[in-house]
Amino acid sequence: MFQFIQQQNELAVLLTQMEHCSTYALDTEFIKVDTLYPKLGVCQINCNGQIALLDDTSLNLEHFWHKLFAAQQNIFHACGEDIDLIYHYADQKPLKNVFDTQVAMSFLGHGLQVSYQNALKSCLNIDIEKDQTRSNWLARPLSQDQLSYAANDVLYLVKLADTLKTDLKAKGLYQYVLEDCQNLTKEIAMETPLAELYADIGNYRHNRRELMQLQQLSIWREQITKALNQPRSFILKNSTMIDLVEKNPRNNFQLAQIKDMRPNVVREHGKTILDLLKFLPPEDEWPLRMARPVKSNSKEVAPKVDALIENIVIQTGIPKEVLLRKKWLHAIYEHVVFHFDEQDLPNYLLGWRYEILTKPLIELLRQDIEYLATQMKISN
Repeated sequence: MFQFIQQQNELAVLLTQMEHCSTYALDTEFIKVDTLYPKLGVCQINCNGQIALLDDTSLNLEHFWHKLFAAQQNIFHACGEDIDLIYHYADQKPLKNVFDTQVAMSFLGHGLQVSYQNALKSCLNIDIEKDQTRSNWLARPLSQDQLSYAANDVLYLVKLADTLKTDLKAKGLYQYVLEDCQNLTKEIAMETPLAELYADIGNYRHNRRELMQLQQLSIWREQITKALNQPRSFILKNSTMIDLVEKNPRNNFQLAQIKDMRPNVVREHGKTILDLLKFLPPEDEWPLRMARPVKSNSKEVAPKVDALIENIVIQTGIPKEVLLRKKWLHAIYEHVVFHFDEQDLPNYLLGWRYEILTKPLIELLRQDIEYLATQMKISN
């Protein structure tokens, strides 16, 4: 059974109940089709076995959000979009008290992105329907099927979490999972500085002029999408921005030939885009070329790196894909070659991974610095 809360006085009762419960199981249902920011339809909570569905279209949830930040623990499955939504609606971040059952499953060897449905089947032998995923959660009234679907998403979540916690504690991995969950919610909270947005779009093949153009385009796109509350792809896709700087159109006709360029964007913003491509700051202000990705270490060191990682996997029981991701390894390469500060490494590498993985990997790669420097050579 569950309660669908649409009145503020009913919410007040729930808020009082939440004061006697330190751990909440949570999920959200939202629409994010034609907007940059999600539109919340329903927020589900399991509080001491009592399930409530909160109707965001008719409630003020300000005090509810505050309760989540003050909780001992908030349980989610695949929390990324939920956390992003909470940050937007609560206007507060980061949420430090999260246990994500998907992250927990990854530590136990189930893969990085196991679904809630598969998690329940695998751990609890429970089958649930997932036939309302594409529902319109802003339409009212919601159907009984929609409400039941929403309730199911938190009905078994506490039991799933308890089962996973038992397994993790038995393997000595529970604190590692909590730390990774905290790093995840911090990562979601971080906004890339405007001047650095281009780095997620460009690559080492682009020259400095092209990177300067990407920087100007990405700053403009970010500002206009936030002002209009439209998805970034509605203005310019990343692939469109790359095509723009590589083909460098000079007029609206050429602009219209660019990959996935929307006609309305040409009409409304064509002159601005062409100006951003044409009028650039002085050359000494352009970004430096980006480093080449390192595909492998030298023949002497590569086996040692593989052996180090494999030994840690065996010792800890943590799957390789959880232990070390490609982007973290690349960050270590850059740290070694360019002598960056260790504190600039991703937070994931500075916690429980530091002594067992990060530090020995850095020491090993320093033996390979000449080869790595050649691989990551930057030509300005």
